[in-house]
Amino acid sequence: MTKKSYAKVNIFLKVAGKRDNYHELVSRFVRVHSLYDVITFEKKSCDGFTLIGNFGCETKKNTIYKAYEILKELSSGVEDYFKKHSVNVEKNIPEFAGLGGGSSNCATFMIMVNEVCNLNLSKDELSKIAVNIGADVPFFVYEYDSANVTGIGEIVEKYDEEILDIETITPHIECNTGEIFKTLRNKFYKEISFDDKMKLLNLNSKEILKTLDINEANDLYEPAKFVYPKLSEYDKNNWYFSGSGSSFFKVNYE
Repeated sequence: MTKKSYAKVNIFLKVAGKRDNYHELVSRFVRVHSLYDVITFEKKSCDGFTLIGNFGCETKKNTIYKAYEILKELSSGVEDYFKKHSVNVEKNIPEFAGLGGGSSNCATFMIMVNEVCNLNLSKDELSKIAVNIGADVPFFVYEYDSANVTGIGEIVEKYDEEILDIETITPHIECNTGEIFKTLRNKFYKEISFDDKMKLLNLNSKEILKTLDINEANDLYEPAKFVYPKLSEYDKNNWYFSGSGSSFFKVNYE
């Protein structure tokens, strides 16, 4: 079994409040059709869960492994299946880049396991599991091309619009998400108003990008530049900042 695991960008990302140690966000997530990893379940005799791919972390810290640990508790068939199959991931999405590669891999793996192991979980049920692994994972579970994402990532609402031609670039800067959020909290914290939130959630992505510049579109960009000053080299040429970086994107118009 083989499935594509797509990247995402944040057309906008605004802070709406705090919830315990988390930040509540308001964002438009859009799938990048031209950038994806490929996940394959390959028939193979395995001593334990076998994950093959060029990852920047050990297996037990990988989002796919975390999903496996949860799903195997739901059905003995999951553990049995992965005694006979390895998980191969062809990595194309840069890691630690704000493009959601790890979250996408996790969600795609969960969707595939749900099918091959006949778990019969709905998208909503998968999403409730997913949010415990990572805030971006529920978006990928729903497989929407475009969605408004709020709360701490658990509220995903499909947004109907044309599929965008998105170009991405990832500088050789490994952004530390925790450090960027800490800097946001200490130096750049502000909350979007309810009216501005509703306005953005109702505009299509192209209209949003015509309305906001790179600094206005993503509340994490200023703290990210503070921590990594070299990011400011991309302030021009219609680039926008995705997530906590370090990737930038732009939409190609016909």
